[in-house]
Amino acid sequence: MAVSDDLKRVPLFSGLSQRQLKQLAKDFHERRVKAGTELITQGEMSGIDCFVIAEGEAAVKVDGMEVGRMGPGDYFGELALVSERVRTASVVAATDMRCYTIQFWNFRKFAKNNPDVTWKLLQHVTDLLIEERGRRARVSIAAS
Repeated sequence: MAVSDDLKRVPLFSGLSQRQLKQLAKDFHERRVKAGTELITQGEMSGIDCFVIAEGEAAVKVDGMEVGRMGPGDYFGELALVSERVRTASVVAATDMRCYTIQFWNFRKFAKNNPDVTWKLLQHVTDLLIEERGRRARVSIAAS
């Protein structure tokens, strides 16, 4: 399967034309990792990479506790593409994985030339904000 085919499964990139996908794919690099490899670490300053999972599964951990799983078509590290803040979670390969990475400077260049990607990323960040506000409201109500 071509990189562009794997990227097309990612919601952030699913609306791109074949030409745009091929253009974006040029800046992604394949990476194979063994189960147990920590790809990003909670508390570290934002890295420079965003990851797209092509094969395998990753565990998302917050404060050492697993809070979710991701598989093919999922992505993480996307906030590092727009923010210079500390990582909010760790991501560990739960199985052997094949993934693709892109550095923020390559993504920014692509996003500036493809505003539809920028818009989807903005929608994604907004969804995360809404989820966090909902979580805080539930915690506040439970504490009352």
